Amino acid sequence: MKERLQVLQEEALAKVEEASTVEALQQVRVSYLGKKGPITEVLRGMGKLSAEERPVIGDLANKVREAIATQLDEKKATLETKALDEKLLTEKIDVTLPGRPVQVGGPHLLTSIVEEIEDLFIGMGFEVREGPEVETDYYNFEALNLPKDHPARDMQDSFYITEELLLRTHTSPVQARTMGEYKGSKAVKMICPGKVYRRDTDDATHSHQFTQVEGLYVDKDVKMSDLKGVLNQFAKQFFGEEREIRLRPSFFPFTEPSVEMDISCKVCGGEGCSVCKNTGWIEILGGGMVHPDVLEMAGYDPKVYSGFAFGMGPERIAMLKYGVDDIRHFYTNDARFLKQYHKA
Repeated sequence: MKERLQVLQEEALAKVEEASTVEALQQVRVSYLGKKGPITEVLRGMGKLSAEERPVIGDLANKVREAIATQLDEKKATLETKALDEKLLTEKIDVTLPGRPVQVGGPHLLTSIVEEIEDLFIGMGFEVREGPEVETDYYNFEALNLPKDHPARDMQDSFYITEELLLRTHTSPVQARTMGEYKGSKAVKMICPGKVYRRDTDDATHSHQFTQVEGLYVDKDVKMSDLKGVLNQFAKQFFGEEREIRLRPSFFPFTEPSVEMDISCKVCGGEGCSVCKNTGWIEILGGGMVHPDVLEMAGYDPKVYSGFAFGMGPERIAMLKYGVDDIRHFYTNDARFLKQYHKA
């Protein structure tokens, strides 16, 4: 039995020395030290030995097993180091070669416009509020004085999910939600930017998806003159100190009285040209005094509180400010168009 163990050790060590790969080394380990290997067979046959021989053979078998395992581990470490050295040699790179240029992106033009509008109104004391794009019929229409049978809903034909859920047609629901949250307990001074949706035919000036920034100020003794002052400040800071504004009577179900705001044409300075259709003015946004019914539905006493609201489209503002002639350019993801405005 002793001779058998010694022969197995010599054979195993010789094959360990011959192995040139980790896989071949693993095969030697399985062949000699595995459950079906010869050393395991020797240990299983110890029951046939006398009581005096068993400890001697057992000790020798363990020593043989340990010697083979040690040699296997050492050879494995050597082969792995060699393989790593070869891999590093074949996969090395020349760090002195010039690097590939990394293209740096920039904010989308609409993102820049919205952030610029936000900064301007934050500077005037407004906070920025956001709300869900999937909205309830109540907040999108009814809380804004647009009951289910109101004809003005036709102007905001939208994408309905159910009879009571739809993609919001404006960001005004955020105003209704905020006022409902405060329940007439304090003043509201906020803007709400975001995406809105209306079922429309896409062309150079219309899109089924676009962005809006709407504003709301509700407090005691808020007047139309406050609205005009805020909008005048916005126009001059955004389009230039030389810009003039005018307010024209209009109609919105959620404001009364309602107005459209125009700014003097930048191209002709108000003299009249093809850009402003020879009027000297360009329509930019709508607004008005918050309708008493809207205040009352939100929990505000219209005899105590008053307020104004306004809304604008960043796409239209961007088109006027940067001379963009087609609203679809904002959504077709053409990098040639978008990269022109990364530093806008």
